[in-house]
Amino acid sequence: MARPLVAYLLGKALSSNRLKGTLYKYWYRYIDRRFGEHGVAFMNYGFAPTEGDGVELEAADEPDRYNLHLYHVVASPVSLEGLDVLEMSCGRGGGASYVARYLKPRRMIGVDRTESAVASCRRNHATAGLGFVCGDALGFPFADASFDAVMNVEASHCYPDVGRFLADVRRVLKLGGYFLYADFRDVREFDAWRSAIDACGLEVIEECEITPNVVRALDLNDERVRQLISDVAPRRQQALFQQFAGAKGTKIYEALRSGKTKYMRFAMKKTVA
Repeated sequence: MARPLVAYLLGKALSSNRLKGTLYKYWYRYIDRRFGEHGVAFMNYGFAPTEGDGVELEAADEPDRYNLHLYHVVASPVSLEGLDVLEMSCGRGGGASYVARYLKPRRMIGVDRTESAVASCRRNHATAGLGFVCGDALGFPFADASFDAVMNVEASHCYPDVGRFLADVRRVLKLGGYFLYADFRDVREFDAWRSAIDACGLEVIEECEITPNVVRALDLNDERVRQLISDVAPRRQQALFQQFAGAKGTKIYEALRSGKTKYMRFAMKKTVA
């Protein structure tokens, strides 16, 4: 895809929710074709604690430490042991695998709308109690009150209708269930995002800005991310992939570093049927 066309589509996507949803759909399919066979299990920006090493990991998980740590932090307000847990937009499946292996839910289901990503998850993350389903975040393929907890990590900024997504989160949660959520927004979008959260019918029990920790993770992961992009992406597209990955010096990295974009973590509870 030529650079002028990419710039045009990205610009239009900012002002059109419908186009944004379509663009991200095909973008993630393209990413899966490019990176799917290279052991990429995460596509989030990560989380690096300001003190200490953070979560203890098995040696095989160490390369993905900061990406895994983001899931650890998002899940931390609630014990997931023995619960039925859903992750919407599970991507490459690394986060769902971490939750299943380390946090010991009774059942962990990851859902993504990219068919090839779901197939890859099933091949690469075979773990007891963990399953993957193809489905859309704006129409969950599950019955009411099916889960004790729902997770969503760094994905909802891609959705054309966040209010509809949050309504479905509430629908599939059992009474007393939890929504464990993390994402970022430009400061110009922040109030509308926060208003959608306030209106969704879930009680916010914990809210925390984690932007500095995310920026630190981007700094620490930068060399690795750039090398992966150099190895996998065509040269003419590497700048675009660096922007997507939040590499140092890109617009999204600078927006996070400067505070023009905020990265937030929420824990919410369904307190009313």
